[in-house]
Amino acid sequence: MFLNPTFSWNYSTTPMPGLNGRSLSYSRAFILGGCSAHNGMAYTRGALDDFNRYAELSGDPGWSWNQLFPYFLKNEKWTPPADHHDTRGQFNPRVHGTDGPIFVSLNGFSLPTFEQKVIQTTKELPHDFPFNLDPNAGKPLGVSWVQSTIGGGERSTSATGYLAPKFIQRPNLDVLLHAQASKLINVKQKKGKPSFGGVEFRYGESIFVAHASKEIVLSGGVIGSPHILMNSGIGAHATLSGLGIPTVLDLPSVGQNASDQPLMILQWAVNSTETFDSITQNATRFAEGLAQWNASRTGPFVDSGDMTHLGWSRLAPDSPAFSVHADPSSGPDAPHLEFSFVPAGETPGNSMSIFIAVVSPVSRGSVVINSSDPFAPPLIDPGYLSNEWDFLAMRDGISLAERFVSAPAWSGFVGEMTPNLANLSSADLETVIRTATTANLHMVGTAGMSAPGARYGVVDPDLQVKGAVGLSVIDASVVPIVPTAHTQAATYAFAERGADLLKQRWGL
Repeated sequence: MFLNPTFSWNYSTTPMPGLNGRSLSYSRAFILGGCSAHNGMAYTRGALDDFNRYAELSGDPGWSWNQLFPYFLKNEKWTPPADHHDTRGQFNPRVHGTDGPIFVSLNGFSLPTFEQKVIQTTKELPHDFPFNLDPNAGKPLGVSWVQSTIGGGERSTSATGYLAPKFIQRPNLDVLLHAQASKLINVKQKKGKPSFGGVEFRYGESIFVAHASKEIVLSGGVIGSPHILMNSGIGAHATLSGLGIPTVLDLPSVGQNASDQPLMILQWAVNSTETFDSITQNATRFAEGLAQWNASRTGPFVDSGDMTHLGWSRLAPDSPAFSVHADPSSGPDAPHLEFSFVPAGETPGNSMSIFIAVVSPVSRGSVVINSSDPFAPPLIDPGYLSNEWDFLAMRDGISLAERFVSAPAWSGFVGEMTPNLANLSSADLETVIRTATTANLHMVGTAGMSAPGARYGVVDPDLQVKGAVGLSVIDASVVPIVPTAHTQAATYAFAERGADLLKQRWGL
């Protein structure tokens, strides 16, 4: 589903100078549940320092780790893995919720040779790759068993969790499929500020309006929400006027400050058939695995099919990256790099891969409209590697990945690496990095939160749009800086608190 164009908006980015002018596919889910319905399912919260920085930037301690932590627990329902293996020593049950709508579990299918080698490396190279019992306790540095939004061998999404049968029957909830919101309409002035009375949307070939009695909440995502705001006349006046859109609210930060994580994949041939490749590249084994999943929700298809472990690392204090920019991370417990350890590859044969992501990037991008047609796709520029710090961090990440597979545990197991980086000059290595880096699809910030009265930002700490009345944004776009994590856990926590703030405003 992740790459199926039927379930995607099929966006592409603008050409990016940091990637030598390349444009990338930028997948966003065209399905109920949004990207939680087609992502890699990794459940990672990020560092406690990330959330304490959000509290500092917003001036609201409610966004700190300690005050947001109950919302992580409220959202989560920890569940045994599909194979019901002994999970002692693989996670910390004290930092997980048990009654929430979103299932989280450890992998339910094992490739023991690869898994044992990863864990053995944490013992052989403990300084660079220490074992971390649970990265979701707020201090993720180290190597941990991957946790995923999976329950009973099935994907758990915002749709299966929050639109489940016990919720969908509520009389105050209507879910309309195959509809697309275009813009906010019926603007009036309240207390000298604009207030919108409805949302225009397309259903089939017709245009309809949903009227708001109290407040409009946009949850269009990091691409959709700024798109709708700008179509409605909320954004930079120069951009809007150039497209013939009347400016209702001059808010230049709309669509700016896009923060995302560049990704690069290294692959090694391996001397083993105990990989996911031996299943996905063998029609008989693939059919058997799919039949097993359909019959019992067990077998190789109960997981995302790739990661067994995640690693989080900081750059060395003497890294050249710090000569071009101060440390952009949120604090000493926040990583600069993420490593995903995968017993599979992208080429024929048996392989293993390490996915390297720069999770504390300096580079920023944007999402802006280029047409007055509200259904025309926006211009998406993640800005990957536009700042030299990110490139140098990625280069350090490659060295760390090579260091990982140099551990004795991998001797005789790994073979040739792809791309082959041996004996490359610095210039040639830079070319490879800028040519091979791709999208990690973890963008946030395009309707970023800032302190009340700040001259930048789109929403206040209560997630209401600055300068407007009765309009909020609650989705990943309000997160001001990308967390050092895959973004779904943080988005759920922001949404849970956002819902409480909304209910408090209206005495619900």
